[in-house]
Amino acid sequence: MDVLLLSRFQFAAATMFHFIFVPLTIGLTILIACMETAYVRSGNKIYQRMAKFWGKLFLVNFSLGIVTGITLEFQFGTNWARYSTYVGDIFGPLLAIEATAAFFLESTFIGAWIFGWERLSAKGHAIVAWLVALAGNLSAIWIIYANGFMQNPVGYVMRNGRAELESFSALLTNPYALAIWSHTITAAFALSCFFILGVSSYHLIRKNEVEFFTKSFNLGAKVGFVAMLLLLLAGHQSGQVAAKYQPAKLAAMEAHWETGTNVPMYLIAAPNTDGTDGNMIEALPIPSLMSIMAFNDPNAEVIGLNDIPVDERPNVPIVFYAFRIMVAIGSLMFIMAALAMYIRKKPENHPRLLKAFLFFIPLPYIAIDLGWVVTEVGRQPWIVYGMMKTSDAVSVGVSTGAVGFSLVFMILLYSLLGTAGIWLIANFAKKGPVRDA
Repeated sequence: MDVLLLSRFQFAAATMFHFIFVPLTIGLTILIACMETAYVRSGNKIYQRMAKFWGKLFLVNFSLGIVTGITLEFQFGTNWARYSTYVGDIFGPLLAIEATAAFFLESTFIGAWIFGWERLSAKGHAIVAWLVALAGNLSAIWIIYANGFMQNPVGYVMRNGRAELESFSALLTNPYALAIWSHTITAAFALSCFFILGVSSYHLIRKNEVEFFTKSFNLGAKVGFVAMLLLLLAGHQSGQVAAKYQPAKLAAMEAHWETGTNVPMYLIAAPNTDGTDGNMIEALPIPSLMSIMAFNDPNAEVIGLNDIPVDERPNVPIVFYAFRIMVAIGSLMFIMAALAMYIRKKPENHPRLLKAFLFFIPLPYIAIDLGWVVTEVGRQPWIVYGMMKTSDAVSVGVSTGAVGFSLVFMILLYSLLGTAGIWLIANFAKKGPVRDA
């Protein structure tokens, strides 16, 4: 392996591991704030206990997200120095705003939330909870704006061989970034709700704190069903944005080779895996569906991979299968969200479904990571689409041995952190809420 491939592996491993913890952080903050608001409005102590219990799980998850995210920003200097030199004027301010504004704001309010249970009124504490949620979601959007520029570079001008920021408003209104944000946020809410549904199911099966976990299940079911509906719309929007700005990505997602109009979508398809162009399987076409899904027009032209230079195509099998598995998991999640709505008032009467929700805890994590595989591998060979190739972004003078050693060390360290963190979350989740004195 060379430095480029090892650096890509390292960044991918760090990103995917870090993103195990990000969506639960984003989603749980809003749900906890909703619990505290319900406590303020009703005076029912059980909602306060819910906020404390789910908040404890949030804090462990948040801590792991911080630790695993630090190395990502260092890699822009160590592994991707030429990229940082080329677009640092644009990429840097977005990361700086995320770190110095949104993240520090979130951390400050989390401190007030942790130590404010006995010092703040119920209403004041609920306000702090909403501020934590707002800051957490603001933190996410600045990272997504940075990624959105890599997907669809806007608001820049070339000077002295590097991209410089010309229009900050163009970055904020980048359609690709907004599509990624809506898809990521709705996926985070869906994941968080399935986490609540799964943990609640564990305790309801054991008849532990039935009222407490029935209310938790009910909240997870309601928000989760809405989140899944919005996630379907956000996913459709993401596909249309990819069709407009990154036709090679859409073509790889669907293993679509020949440019044409009235393009069908095959329910069963499989690209060749021997390095040759074309598909080894194509069956059950739905006429014009790909044209409709991509451009809302059955007569729309959809560009095929054969009209894209070979050296500008992503890895078709990886993108295709990652997309298919993600969609399959998302479809199952939608069915389970609908079933959760159906049983939400008396979930303890449906033990078989409750057992199924236990197995659904990891599936949203898999789907979200696969979604990022589609997003990032589908952009290749570009690190900044149409501007800079990944092969031109890697640092000069870094040895293969140094990157290989740091990759192995990072994987071992992250494995230890992940094992400890997931054990803590699982242990606290199994123990359940602290009983009232």
